Amino acid sequence: MKKLTLEFTVEELSALTDMASNQLFRKQFIDPKMPGFVPNHEELGLCKNLVGRLRSAVDIQRGKITPEPTQRKKAEAR
Repeated sequence: MKKLTLEFTVEELSALTDMASNQLFRKQFIDPKMPGFVPNHEELGLCKNLVGRLRSAVDIQRGKITPEPTQRKKAEAR
């Protein structure tokens, strides 16, 4: 999968996160009730992960949470 780098203001990222969260809710709870709906669990998992990452990025920039320090693998700590 090709990676892209984009720059957003905190406000832009927050608005994008809200829209993505609303769409995720629709995909998870409303669409399955529509006739002919075909679930795609892989895509739903990807969407949940992405919304979580976006929320974390917004929270970090707003100072609500501090980034977790990188943790060493258990084997390295021994």
